[in-house]
Amino acid sequence: MTSTETVTVPTAGTYRIEPGESTISFATRHLFGLAPVRGTFALRDGVVHVASPADLSTVRATIDAGSVDTGVAARDNTVRSRQYLDVARHPDITFTANGVARDGGWALRGELTVRDRAEPLDVRIDEVRVLDDRLRVRASAEVDRYVWGVTAMKGMTGRRLRFALSLSATQVSIA
Repeated sequence: MTSTETVTVPTAGTYRIEPGESTISFATRHLFGLAPVRGTFALRDGVVHVASPADLSTVRATIDAGSVDTGVAARDNTVRSRQYLDVARHPDITFTANGVARDGGWALRGELTVRDRAEPLDVRIDEVRVLDDRLRVRASAEVDRYVWGVTAMKGMTGRRLRFALSLSATQVSIA
């Protein structure tokens, strides 16, 4: 295990992300950028494989697209509809990363799939803490929904979403 500032590189192995102990929150704006919107998504499952060297590490996570919760039922139903996420046909949002880069900080180089459209996405790793066989990870990313073809209600709905991830994972095997 090595440490650099707030990122501790854990022991090589496989870690299962604990959905009940992890949060995916987002912030955006609506009404022509005047009003803030905050919400969450639920993580369905995920796995982190820490490699040696760490830059070869991989991540796979599945988000329940229908779990969007902004606290406003009508808005959440619209986001679940065909206009936005189309959860009836695309119940999952997935993220896969096949490497970690260190460009002035740590970042997962990956691919986010929304509505069966996969596009590159870097997820910045803000903090990794290790306690025995458990990881606590804080990470962040910015998503431009237009890149994934989610373009309904331009102007009325925020184009960019800032995500904050707080993940807890338990080691299930050692590499």
